[in-house]
Amino acid sequence: MDQPLQGKVAVVTGAGRNMGREEALALAGAGAKVVVNSKHSADATVADIRAMGGEAVPAVMDANSWAAGEAIVATAVEHFGRIDILVNNAGIHRPHSIESMTEEDWDAVVDVSLKCYAATIRFAAPHLIAQGDGGVIINTGSTSGLGHLSVANYSAAKEGVAGLTRTVARDLGKYGVRCNMIRPVSLVSDLLLPELVEAGAESRRRGFPSNGVRDFNFPKDFTPDGRQVAALVLLLCLPQAAHVSGQDFFVMGEEIGLYPEPEMRKLLREPGGWTLEALLRSETLAGLLGDIPNRYLA
Repeated sequence: MDQPLQGKVAVVTGAGRNMGREEALALAGAGAKVVVNSKHSADATVADIRAMGGEAVPAVMDANSWAAGEAIVATAVEHFGRIDILVNNAGIHRPHSIESMTEEDWDAVVDVSLKCYAATIRFAAPHLIAQGDGGVIINTGSTSGLGHLSVANYSAAKEGVAGLTRTVARDLGKYGVRCNMIRPVSLVSDLLLPELVEAGAESRRRGFPSNGVRDFNFPKDFTPDGRQVAALVLLLCLPQAAHVSGQDFFVMGEEIGLYPEPEMRKLLREPGGWTLEALLRSETLAGLLGDIPNRYLA
């Protein structure tokens, strides 16, 4: 391909290594100037982009606060004069079952994996609106948001990203700015922590829904490759996806999927409003609760 993003400026958080690094490289390869955010490895990714003839600058800081979000976006505007693409990729794991999770575990994960997404969007949005030529926001969710053992903090943060994405798509759609979410499975060995592997095994023993990735029970031939995730990110930045916003994508290895927006399965109406007595009627119980399987209780 030519460089379809020539003249565009992209910000990628969590871009020092792994998937975020591959996303930054892909955007640079397509012609974008890139702000590489990472606390520890931003300079290495910037060097790789410059070595391939691209333009990039680092934003060396933790992506975990409103102030960080503002500073990351400011780096793009100060160095390149604008921002066109924002890829929120930063995230951390602190897996514990909910009964042993600490407040620090909760806050650390939510701050990086959700709060700073809102912050970067908050400070990018005025620029995207003022520029008047649209813009692209891509948020990194996770299938963990659909429910996985021992990651309540991460699950809450990542499913918060889903709601954030749908709302931002509605808020900014009138300005031509589109916002989508991806749920990538491109974990590498240092993220496949023993706690997560054991949680996946327990999920399978108890017959919980697989949520598309078999609770960390990856296929034997599965090779994590951030480049495949980066290809989807790149597509969502191109004119071919100009009509796509508020959507929820899955990507793992050779598979790409699209989740539907949540829809109500059932709707019962009671003239005059519901009382406990009305809810306890046998036909109401059957209609409301009758086909719900007991999946979660021992």
